[in-house]
Amino acid sequence: MTSRVDVLAPCPGKVVAMSDVPDPVFAEEMVGPGVAIEPDPGPTTVVSPIAGTVVKVMPHAFVVLGDGVGVLVHLGINTVRLGGEGFEVLATQGSHVAAGDEMVRWDPASIPTSHDGHELSSVVPVVVMDAPKGSVTSDAIGGPVAAGDLLFTTA
Repeated sequence: MTSRVDVLAPCPGKVVAMSDVPDPVFAEEMVGPGVAIEPDPGPTTVVSPIAGTVVKVMPHAFVVLGDGVGVLVHLGINTVRLGGEGFEVLATQGSHVAAGDEMVRWDPASIPTSHDGHELSSVVPVVVMDAPKGSVTSDAIGGPVAAGDLLFTTA
């Protein structure tokens, strides 16, 4: 039995519905339900949306597992193709983090619109892993958030 977990915004920007993410894997919630953030331009330090253990950290994405809930933060769409360029990893895989701890530094405005023939986007999906499709709702959609603001609470 998992507890309800508050999931916080990992970066500042405008909250958008997962269905608006320009990638069908995220938009159709194949990875899991959640919301996305169109990040504000400029250098940004992305923070952990929950307290827990960093189970995976890559330049463009990280997963934190806490209280039975895994949350994926994916910095941009197709940004894995950049090979880590433009990202500075601040967290250590296996470490314990508090909600709001620094994870990755990047500048969403520096993400090109395409790379090697693939479209890129700076939109940041925040996904609850292994949760049923449609199980996340958020009152924050359509509005601005600052890093650390409540995005949604898991069921």
